[in-house]
Amino acid sequence: MKLIMSLLMALGLYVPVSAQSKQTFYDFIVKTIEGKDYPLSELKGKKVLVVNVASKCGLTPQYKELQELYDTYKDQNFVIIGFPANNFLWQEPGTNSEIAQFCSLNYGVTFPMMEKISVKGKEMAPLYQWLTEKIRNGKQDAPVGWNFQKFMVDENGNWVGVVPPKTSPLSDTIVNWIKGIN
Repeated sequence: MKLIMSLLMALGLYVPVSAQSKQTFYDFIVKTIEGKDYPLSELKGKKVLVVNVASKCGLTPQYKELQELYDTYKDQNFVIIGFPANNFLWQEPGTNSEIAQFCSLNYGVTFPMMEKISVKGKEMAPLYQWLTEKIRNGKQDAPVGWNFQKFMVDENGNWVGVVPPKTSPLSDTIVNWIKGIN
């Protein structure tokens, strides 16, 4: 059995759980909504709220609360990253430039927006594989249930928790986490 595992590891077909769980948020490079590489390692030392967003969803008004949260805490080592996704009832049909324009004109979004990705299924982005799978994040399985699901990542790039889509970005859970109140 040990020989088989060693062979599979050498071929890159098997990664032990212990090795997978050591991966952090900082190991990923994503693309901005403008198409530029954005190494998440640039966020070392900051708490990060990762949110999958959509412009034609009943929860879209959360953009206003996300922007308010960002404006309040951005100078306290906190950042929000929005990932447009069209995984739920085609509620994000636009192009990256259309999404950027929508966010700016309708909600004054200034927090970093990334390019449109998939947050579930066969085309799931690698970052979202890490966010949603215990075997990768070392903490918990947390499949994305809908638009505006929020993931909390600490200053060291570790997965902290998940907040359901309908929960306000201004909830005590998120605000207390940012402030370091348990």
